[in-house]
Amino acid sequence: MSNRLAFEKSPYLLQHKDNPVDWRPWGEEAFVAAHETNRPIFLSIGYATCHWCHVMERESFEDVEVAQLLNETFINIKVDREERPDIDAIYMNACQISTGRGGWPLTVMMTPAMRPFLVGTYFPKTARYGHEGMLQIIPKVAEAWQKNRDQIERTADEFVRALEQSADMDLSGEELSVDTLHRAFRHFEQQYDPVNSGFGRAPKFPSPERLRFLLRYWHRTQNPKALEIVQQTLQKMRRGGLYDQLGGGFHRYSTDEIWRVPHFEKMLYDQALLSLIYLEVYQVTGEFEFMQTVFDTLQYVHRELQHPDGAYFTGEDADSEGVEGKYYTWEMEEVRRFLKSDEVEQIAHTFNLDEGGNYLDEATRQRTGNNIFYRTSEGPLEDNVTLEDACNRLFRHRSKRVRPLLDDKVLTDWNGLMITALAQSGMVLGDSKFIHRAEKCVRFIEKNMMPEPGRLLHRWRQGEAAIEGLLDDYAYMIMGLLALYEATDQEDYCTLARAFTQTVLDEFRSEKGDFFMVKRNSEPLLLRPRQPFDSAIPSGNSVMIMNLFRLARIISDPDLEAAGHQSMEVYSGGLSKYPDGFSATLAALDYGMGPSTEIIVSGPGDQQETQAALADLRKVYAPNVVILARPNFGGVSEFAIHVCHGATCELPTQDTEAVIARITKAAS
Repeated sequence: MSNRLAFEKSPYLLQHKDNPVDWRPWGEEAFVAAHETNRPIFLSIGYATCHWCHVMERESFEDVEVAQLLNETFINIKVDREERPDIDAIYMNACQISTGRGGWPLTVMMTPAMRPFLVGTYFPKTARYGHEGMLQIIPKVAEAWQKNRDQIERTADEFVRALEQSADMDLSGEELSVDTLHRAFRHFEQQYDPVNSGFGRAPKFPSPERLRFLLRYWHRTQNPKALEIVQQTLQKMRRGGLYDQLGGGFHRYSTDEIWRVPHFEKMLYDQALLSLIYLEVYQVTGEFEFMQTVFDTLQYVHRELQHPDGAYFTGEDADSEGVEGKYYTWEMEEVRRFLKSDEVEQIAHTFNLDEGGNYLDEATRQRTGNNIFYRTSEGPLEDNVTLEDACNRLFRHRSKRVRPLLDDKVLTDWNGLMITALAQSGMVLGDSKFIHRAEKCVRFIEKNMMPEPGRLLHRWRQGEAAIEGLLDDYAYMIMGLLALYEATDQEDYCTLARAFTQTVLDEFRSEKGDFFMVKRNSEPLLLRPRQPFDSAIPSGNSVMIMNLFRLARIISDPDLEAAGHQSMEVYSGGLSKYPDGFSATLAALDYGMGPSTEIIVSGPGDQQETQAALADLRKVYAPNVVILARPNFGGVSEFAIHVCHGATCELPTQDTEAVIARITKAAS
């Protein structure tokens, strides 16, 4: 018999609808039940494509013994962190305060007043390696709740004080200058792994926003080390098992230091953010490998993650048939079944395939007989026709396997990221199909997730849009709309971006000048969360600061520029002390410091000279430059290039090469 999650839309919640645990969705009904029954709350937060969430479900939530204990002791609530990042942010912060680390599944035991008293991540069913399991923890909590409630309340008091102190943490107080950028670069340089590329040790994450900052830093300073770090890291990721060598697209992270063995889930936001940094490095270097990576990644997204009406789904699971990575790995016998002997030899050599398997199982450290496709060659990728044909045949056969779960909900914020990636790729690569896909996605959001002008909803699935829009929804959509405005010169996109910006300033802005995650007068939570730090995706605050600067330059609005600088000052100390958490804000600082340039190309849009100039200008990596097309600008209706700095424009020119030479040189 199904529990209350059967009536939800979230794929993650629906995965748990047949658990023997009496799950409830987050909402008033659950908290009323907790108060009326005088029970604590067991809150479990995860997401549909989370491998360890599946493990904990199989071990504990599908287990009758554990379920009985949970049902007798708690009111049990399930939350999809992708639907409710605001709830997740509060309790993930509690977890990090309590344990020094975080992750999913996130496990919280709290009072009916939402106050946590025990927080962790994955708990096994039984005790393991000196750590208690669910069968030990739940009876102890039940006894303490009945016999030592005062101690639980005191622990909850400590959690709440720590959360309030964290929320009020002063991250200001430093003078921002180019030295802030220099210090951040030196910090990232020290973290860089010169042998395997990337940052730190295993597990290694792609860190696209850190790489985008380093590329900006290279542009400003011409420091070759910054560009070297970015290029080498992108090449290692593209050639390793982190990248799907047969189907395109990136897995979530690498479990080892050498980018070989991935955690196999694929997320929409990774595809968008990594497409952007590969695109930008292609602009700098002109290397085919980076351009091809953008194209193949966006084709993967189009093929596997696009809703027929244009929006994009959330991601794909790591597991299929209950086994992580089964969809993506190959035994040599299977490869031989589909390829000729000479093709097998070439495939095995190129992608390091081995009869006994080419990687060790993460848990057992034994070879599995399975192979992950990865490259170790250092030179340019020069795949011949035979190799490409063999890869295509293996891909077609792989497509017949049981696929990983598709999380088919649509999130406004992540779609905003994809709109940005598509629009910028279309501009730089001169490929209109990417721009058309971005426009189709915007139309979907407008039709299905914008109930009134200037207002967004967060999630759509199977015809239902719900959950009031969060800061990230507005910030990422504004970013995407501004990119699409540059790509198309369609005024409607700029108008919509301005409307959303006004909503953010009116509904999300704090007295300090930064932004909360949720609107004023939103649903009552333990506290009103704000998220200054970047995570796997840039924080809504960092994106909003960049949006304010860019929109201010586009429409010549000094008030927006001032709002961006005020928001930046709120985090001035954080940028210096914690650069790891502020990569995207550091990029916004680089933009805000200038010099920035607006280039307007006037002339008929269908004129060859105008089109050629726009195409040439857009191929250039010039991160602090906005390029717009205008049939008429400053009384000039024929082809001309106008270079402007704020309200001041230079004399128009028709020398595209001279303008390119100026905008590509170092900023300082």
